[in-house]
Amino acid sequence: MKKKFLITGLLTVLFTLPLVSQDSGDRPVTRDEVDEHFLNLRHRLDVIEKAVDDIMWHKRVGDVAYIDKVFHTGPPRANEPNPTAHGAGNPFRFWSYIFVPKDIDPSKKYPLLVFPHGGVHGDFNTYYTHIIREMMAQQYIVIAPEYRGSTGYGRRTFEAIDYGGLENQDVYAAREFMIENYEIVDQRNVGIIGWSHGGMIALMNIFEYPRDYKVAFAGVPVSDLVARMGYKRAEYELFFSADYHIGQKVNENMEEYRRRSPVYHAHKLNTPLLIHTNTNDADVRSYEVENLINRLKALDKDFEYEIFEEIPGGHSFDRMDTRFARETRLEIYKFIGQYLNPPRPFNDVRELERAAYRFN
Repeated sequence: MKKKFLITGLLTVLFTLPLVSQDSGDRPVTRDEVDEHFLNLRHRLDVIEKAVDDIMWHKRVGDVAYIDKVFHTGPPRANEPNPTAHGAGNPFRFWSYIFVPKDIDPSKKYPLLVFPHGGVHGDFNTYYTHIIREMMAQQYIVIAPEYRGSTGYGRRTFEAIDYGGLENQDVYAAREFMIENYEIVDQRNVGIIGWSHGGMIALMNIFEYPRDYKVAFAGVPVSDLVARMGYKRAEYELFFSADYHIGQKVNENMEEYRRRSPVYHAHKLNTPLLIHTNTNDADVRSYEVENLINRLKALDKDFEYEIFEEIPGGHSFDRMDTRFARETRLEIYKFIGQYLNPPRPFNDVRELERAAYRFN
């Protein structure tokens, strides 16, 4: 309780002190300087939150998984702020979580799931605890890349975002990292799974690298950025039109938004794919996903999908702790399992529940 009062007091002092410029005598700071100060503060707080999350991963799944966090590279930045600086053009560095089941036989090989997180600027946090536990129980090895634009790694990583672009290559680089460095990974059995923005990345990976994934699941995936900008608030478009990202709005460069949208790459599908959407999803509207579904149908592509009707939970309906969500995830695992053959597939929802909710 004392700590809570101390923090509250410090924040009160911080926000009530008169702001003066450090480089201009007693001149009051400008609004832009204040905004810049608090933007940097937000990124510093995100770094602290990520450090806490790293600890919580060990607490929540450490009984069933070996957990590592590796630092590796993807392609150079697309929006290098100073392209003539020493080191500009070097590969972009980012972190990935790795989860390995504790009960595996290290002399054998196991299927790999690549699991990109969602969010325009998001991270792989303990929201996915129960899903990782479910994957460990089936003896999947999992890599969850914190690709460019992820939060928790400071402003430079945040502003390296290339939504729908080089982030897809970061995720593919995470796949390659596992194959090159983990002998227990069966490179013939690699799948990719993601929800929302992670579902979009899963789609773009199988469209661009169809021979390198045996199966994919895309849950409530961002599918059509052009349509999406039409129903989102103006603030959402600022993520994309920021000068460190695309730098233009959709009406100024529609072709670039199309290039980053799965629906315009649907003709490339050659990988077994399952898509889910929910009609009451307020984040990724079902008609956006249906644009993709209808495009795949028109191309006579072989894939599976389900349009769920008004399921409680909206955008998160099949990631939650409800019985319906667990039963839905069981069907997802069965679909994936057809192609990846995990050593211990779930036979019913009770096995899934025992795996997901057994805590020390």
